[in-house]
Amino acid sequence: MSLLDSWKSPKYVLAPMVDGSELAWRMLGRKYGVQLTFTPMINSTSFLVNKKYRHSCLQFASEDRPIIVQFCANSPDTFIKCAKLVQPFCDAVDLNLGCPQGIAKKGHYGAFLQDEWDCLKHIISRASSELSVPVTCKIRIFSDVDRTVQYAKLLEAAGASMLTVHGRTREMKGQKTGLADWNQIRAVKEAVKIPVIANGNIQYLSDVHRCLDSTKADAVMSAEGHLHNPALFSGIQPCVYDMCFEYLNFVEKYPTSLPIIRGHIFKLCHYSLDEHPEYRSLLGSSQSAEGIKEILQKMANDCSVSRSILLGS
Repeated sequence: MSLLDSWKSPKYVLAPMVDGSELAWRMLGRKYGVQLTFTPMINSTSFLVNKKYRHSCLQFASEDRPIIVQFCANSPDTFIKCAKLVQPFCDAVDLNLGCPQGIAKKGHYGAFLQDEWDCLKHIISRASSELSVPVTCKIRIFSDVDRTVQYAKLLEAAGASMLTVHGRTREMKGQKTGLADWNQIRAVKEAVKIPVIANGNIQYLSDVHRCLDSTKADAVMSAEGHLHNPALFSGIQPCVYDMCFEYLNFVEKYPTSLPIIRGHIFKLCHYSLDEHPEYRSLLGSSQSAEGIKEILQKMANDCSVSRSILLGS
């Protein structure tokens, strides 16, 4: 039985997002169709040495299962020590091999390990043998499909129980993001025996179905698309303000930081704030979740045109 089969074959996956996939957001996603969640990427070194960071970056709830905890790491000892701290509370641990940002290059983790195959084999093989939960990897593709396939097979052979394949190269970020290559994801799926989650180009439920058909992947993950429409996997496009208020209700139950709350609200209200920029500064200066809720209520009452704008329209 594959890892996903043991979890009742989830198809709809919420991506690991720094400052974006905290518990309140994960629970909102689950209300609207998400079946498997990832925590935000956690810096393994900071997690071990900084108690305050360790307690602030993770929240768990019994309703949020199955869940995968993702770490960035370049040392088997560090990765395994972190994983042992969280394995009683999660269903798998993931090694981030996809982060393309400058901070990952400086810290020597994420996508900047994708050429260090001996190092990765050592991390995955040790972790898969020493941990009580499965080890998975989230990767980016190479420009050459054959190298991508070799990379995926190496991780599988080392002991990875599942791969999430982001169909973009390490260089495809920011203004150079471009479209994900679903053909490469399909090539990986055809080459390995473990489950493959496809990631990239997912904005609507129709994209999910096209991706599953094109890649033959076992499941589909959304990141940016889900931030704009947390009901993406349900196939509905609810009112922006309804989503904001529902999210804030989850925040009351599962508190998170104001910067994270604001980030979600700015994404959800993108179109409304473009038309009514005066509310951006009000939201930015608010000092509480309750204050943000009051501003949103005023927006919903005042912005008669924006009020009817549906997410993704």
